[in-house]
Amino acid sequence: MQQSDIARPHTLGADLRALRKSRGLTLHDMAAQLDRSVGWLSQVERDLSEPSITDLRHMAAVLDVHVSLLFGQASGPATEVGRVVRHGARRKIGSGAAGLIEELLSPDLTDDFEMVHCTFEAHSRIGEVVTRPTQEVGYLIAGKLDLIIDGHTFTLHPGDSFRIRSEPFEWINPYDQPAVAIWVIAPPVY
Repeated sequence: MQQSDIARPHTLGADLRALRKSRGLTLHDMAAQLDRSVGWLSQVERDLSEPSITDLRHMAAVLDVHVSLLFGQASGPATEVGRVVRHGARRKIGSGAAGLIEELLSPDLTDDFEMVHCTFEAHSRIGEVVTRPTQEVGYLIAGKLDLIIDGHTFTLHPGDSFRIRSEPFEWINPYDQPAVAIWVIAPPVY
C-alpha cells in the first residue's frame, strides 16, 4: 500500500467500485443495467462525476443495497475520515426487513471485510435461508439468538462467537429481548 493510499479518504466512488466488484460485475455489466455509458460510470467511480439521487437509487437496486448506504459517510475531522466511525455517524445498511437493524461499523466498503453492528428485534426471524460466498464471524453482545448453520441449530448467549464459511444459514430471535451482535463479513456484501 502506498503512503498516498493511507492518507486518501475513501469516497462514494470507492464504495461503488468495491460493491460492484464484490458482485462480480464489470463496468460494462453495471453500466448496461443502469442504461448509462461505461465512461460515465468510470467517472463516478473515480469521483470525477457526481450521480443524481435517481442514479443513486438505480445503483442501489443493481447492487442490492439500501440507497442510504450510498449517501456517504458522516463528516468529521479530516484525521478521522476513513479511520473512525462515531456512534451517531454509523451508516444504516440492509433493508431493515425481518426485524434486523444493521449499521456499518467499518469506515467504508473498500477493505477485504466489513464489520456490522446487528440488532435482531425480539420475536424476529430472517425470511429465508442465506448462502453467500463469504466467510463470516460474529460475537453476541446482548440477548440470545438462535443461529442455524448448515442444518445445525445453536443458541448463542452474550460472549459467544461463531463462524460461517459459505454455508447455508438463518437466524431466529424467538426471545422477548433484542439480540445485539458484531458481525464481520469477508468479502464485503453491502
